[in-house]
Amino acid sequence: MSPEAAVAEPASLPAEGRDCHGGREQLRAAAKAAGKGETLERYAKDYPAGPHDQPQSMCPAFGALRVGLRMRRTATVLSGSACCVYGLTFTSHFYGARRPVGYVPFNSETLVTGKLYEDIREAVNQLADPQAYDAVVVINLCVPTASGVPLQMLPKDINGVRVIGIDVPGFGVPTHAEAKDVLAAAMLRYARTEAEAGPVAAPRAGVSSQPTVTLLGEVFPADPVTVGALLEPLGLAAGPVVPTREWRELYAALDCEAVAALHPFYTASVREFQVAGRRVVGSAPVGYEGTAAWLEAIGAACNVSEPKVALAKQRFLPAIQGALARMPIKGRITLSGYEGSELLVGRLLIESGAELRYVGTACPRTPWSDPDREWLEARGVQVRFRASLEQDLAAVAEYSPDLAIGTTPVVQKAKEAAIPALYFTNLISARPLMGPAGAGSLATVINAALGNKARFAAMQDFFGGVGKKDTSGIWTDTPVPRPEFRERYQAQLAKVAKARRAEEMV
Repeated sequence: MSPEAAVAEPASLPAEGRDCHGGREQLRAAAKAAGKGETLERYAKDYPAGPHDQPQSMCPAFGALRVGLRMRRTATVLSGSACCVYGLTFTSHFYGARRPVGYVPFNSETLVTGKLYEDIREAVNQLADPQAYDAVVVINLCVPTASGVPLQMLPKDINGVRVIGIDVPGFGVPTHAEAKDVLAAAMLRYARTEAEAGPVAAPRAGVSSQPTVTLLGEVFPADPVTVGALLEPLGLAAGPVVPTREWRELYAALDCEAVAALHPFYTASVREFQVAGRRVVGSAPVGYEGTAAWLEAIGAACNVSEPKVALAKQRFLPAIQGALARMPIKGRITLSGYEGSELLVGRLLIESGAELRYVGTACPRTPWSDPDREWLEARGVQVRFRASLEQDLAAVAEYSPDLAIGTTPVVQKAKEAAIPALYFTNLISARPLMGPAGAGSLATVINAALGNKARFAAMQDFFGGVGKKDTSGIWTDTPVPRPEFRERYQAQLAKVAKARRAEEMV
């Protein structure tokens, strides 16, 4: 971005446009006018939206906030509307962050005059204590991004503390999963320039004596250990997991033989590894066929001899096959989520014997998800990227599964229809998936849920007729529907919306 664009006058948003609900196109236009066009264009290329524009999920910035809060010696500061910051901090502490979140408040005057940027710079200077922090991360939310707050003008380091400013607007980054990539890539880029400039700090655990494979994507804590065991017969070792837990791990992540894109949506991070000359391998060692294919792909990327790859397969594949056979899953299942590991879970379900009919993910299709997509589609599974809630619900209605795995609203809708359901994030993705440890790991919870179908039917019979929607709850007299009131109110809302659209076109 040119210096002139960097200091462009902040765009003036009308009062009703100063929050996340002020209109996506209005916010995007304001951001471009304020000098953020290059950033938005890069996001549009890295994270292409679906036909419905954007999946329904939590505020995308939560992903970047989560990455910062999980790193040692890293301070995270949010710049955004107070309501957004409250929601993000609440969600982060709900997920066990146990760390403070910095916040730089603003009002209309400080936003438009540029004083907000000065306040952010002052806050960063106060935070930049090398005894406490390696890095300070500042995240622009929707309104500061739309107003052109130029975080790229912040000093690159203060007293030896790195300063990283990123824009993570809901109108530019589709999901919180991809927001993890925004910050992870920014950190990798910074660390790469440091490593190119001279010696850098070694990892806390020391440098591996074997060539390493960096693991890209947040995974269950036991999975990196399993991957390390799989790599050992190949003469390789598991490197750091990106996003990392400490700054110095970024250097070790870049200093690898290859990168395993376990979660395939880290487009910007992959680009940083490719600039560093590293090869990237998609998919993951999940199930019998997935592990075999992954070992072959890693062997090819790292120039490992075929006998070594064969030895690794001989050592682990029989154990995986046995674990899958001991813990079969029988039943029709639909699967959806927004974590990015949905296709991997789908592979494991099929190898466990499940009749999987649909996999929906809020993440986009990328070259590194193609191996899993092709494998699933070859087995008759409908795979949908950038899936909307409506598409996930339509799949449940079409396939009438014995179990629906999905997001909270999918689970709610399925249970209303007396279909057993499991929340993907807390009950499925929070389990080991890879190698022998992952084989059969899902069977216990899946089979327990499948066994609840009769209980759901009994509850539906017992509670049948107690009322739904407007008539739900406990009443002395059953409410009488008044559709004319609803129609009148809907007409008023439509009139207001039409008038607002007309004003925007002027």
